[in-house]
Amino acid sequence: MRPSSDRLPSSADHRPLLVKKFGGTSVGSIERMRNVARISLESQRAGNDVVVVVSAMSGETDRLLSLAQGVLPLPDGRELDVLVSTGEQVSVALTALAIHAEGGQACSFLGHQLPVLTDSAFTKARIQAVNDGPIRRALRRKQIAVVAGFQGVDASRNITTLGRGGSDTTAVALAAALGAYACEIYTDVDGIYTADPRACPAGRKLQSIPYEEMLELASLGAKVLQVRSVEIAMKYQVPVHLRSSFTDEEGTWVVDRERALEGRALMGLACAADQVRVELVGVACRPNLIAEVTGILAELNVCVDMLCHPTGVPEEPRVDITFTLPAVELRRARRCLEQFVASTGKGEMRVSGGLAKVSLVGIGIRSHPGIAAHLCRSLVQHGIAVSGLTVNELRISCLVEERAADQAVNILHEAFGLAPTKEFPKALDPEATPPPSAAASTSRRGAARGLNGTHAGTDTPDR
Repeated sequence: MRPSSDRLPSSADHRPLLVKKFGGTSVGSIERMRNVARISLESQRAGNDVVVVVSAMSGETDRLLSLAQGVLPLPDGRELDVLVSTGEQVSVALTALAIHAEGGQACSFLGHQLPVLTDSAFTKARIQAVNDGPIRRALRRKQIAVVAGFQGVDASRNITTLGRGGSDTTAVALAAALGAYACEIYTDVDGIYTADPRACPAGRKLQSIPYEEMLELASLGAKVLQVRSVEIAMKYQVPVHLRSSFTDEEGTWVVDRERALEGRALMGLACAADQVRVELVGVACRPNLIAEVTGILAELNVCVDMLCHPTGVPEEPRVDITFTLPAVELRRARRCLEQFVASTGKGEMRVSGGLAKVSLVGIGIRSHPGIAAHLCRSLVQHGIAVSGLTVNELRISCLVEERAADQAVNILHEAFGLAPTKEFPKALDPEATPPPSAAASTSRRGAARGLNGTHAGTDTPDR
């Protein structure tokens, strides 16, 4: 059911292909790059074609961002992308050299050399197409293709970057375009847990998790995978294996629901720190008001959550709009929001900081009201105030004071029976989906999946 680093099933006319992504800590030193080379060569010598995607060396992107912010507190996005993309250029060349040093053959590629074609949303670009021709030619020469993650190029040949964790997205997009058997994400953790084990020691490693729940966890603060990488994996049915680059231990598989082995309805908790609540108070009520606010944020490529917009009435022609977003995003949006509020006349903007968003992810949460009640009651009993709540079918999120966030995660992990030895309260337990048969199909499509650049003229960009 799960691919391994051993020779994978293949047809007589081609070798199975694996994409392996290595994060910043995995390439954080020359010795660690040698370890990446050994892992990659071991897989190639077992009979697989191998594509390696690397991030910048640990701490390098932060160093480059600090340099830019030392010149200008809010740097221009285009110039920032030119700067921070250089981190991957260093690591991709050194990794290729490390493979040479271990007796293998490798060829490095930057984003614009393939190219990885993106839109022009600097610092948060989205991949539209991948030209896999140069990679396939390298593989035919028995080379390991080493690709710089995180970076791409737009239609005007501007360098773009994919946002924090963007190398995950590069790797999954390449796996989709190449028809890879699986995409392996090597990092400094050994899998995906029911809660961040650094904050919650009782966190349990999951053997597998469906795409949908992983997408929610990633979007709500779990930093093991970039959100966009999970979206692409789900759309193109790419199995993703998150594992440690420092051990041979099996990690966690992100797969479709039929192949996931976990039978529990509640999968885990995520926490997003450094959140702020924005209140646009007393703004003039008009039919397109909410469209104006969300339009301003969309122009800035800023995503918000917990949006609340009460309907105005003739006796009260002014209304309040509230929403939450990361503090770093507010720094980019504040000026535009203040200008908007000023344009409405008597309104004002209020900001509450020092908040964290704690979220429980699982199946059928909205259809089981006992879950929301149990969550609020569990926190209040321990003196933690809940200042906001939002629910959908896959998650329930609450706002708490940031200083109480770790405590809240531990309380809810215990209260909902996510620890290995705990049972979720029977009276509240949603009907768990029974685990699928171990005989579930593991076949992989060999054809390109729509991100392949050779079809870019006819494919609709993946949005």
